[in-house]
Amino acid sequence: MPVAISVETPLQDDVRGLVEQLNAHLLPLSPIEFQFKMTVEEMACPHTTVFIARDEGGRAVGCGALRVHTPDVGEVKRMYTLPEVRGLRVGSSLLDAITRLAQGKGLARLILETGTGPGFTAAWRLYERSGFTRCGVVLDYPDTEHSAFFEKRLSPLMH
Repeated sequence: MPVAISVETPLQDDVRGLVEQLNAHLLPLSPIEFQFKMTVEEMACPHTTVFIARDEGGRAVGCGALRVHTPDVGEVKRMYTLPEVRGLRVGSSLLDAITRLAQGKGLARLILETGTGPGFTAAWRLYERSGFTRCGVVLDYPDTEHSAFFEKRLSPLMH
């Protein structure tokens, strides 16, 4: 399924709806105190870039964000695709766009926190296929059995 991926503001009704679906999807998968969600308002801050995947009809079918923490480190946040487009490489396309932006910004490392358990198997597979490897605790996340951490070392983009 062809999708267009672009940088957009999260402060749009359809993107808010997508983030609401993401939050609802995550709710039963981990204890609430170990769900580290960004609101759409937080996603709209200057150090975060939000990518939206839209289908041929313009419907938002996926999202992902890059949050820059330091000149060297960026974090993948709010990765989600609608259930009906899973398996169609929408998540991979979003992650590729995030990675390219991180490389373009000269970041040396991309990190992410995700959950554990069977509900996160597909996410782990996506990250590992995209070159991420498991790592120890990152940033100020708690060291808990409910979180898995991944990293990817980046090479600068050649112009």
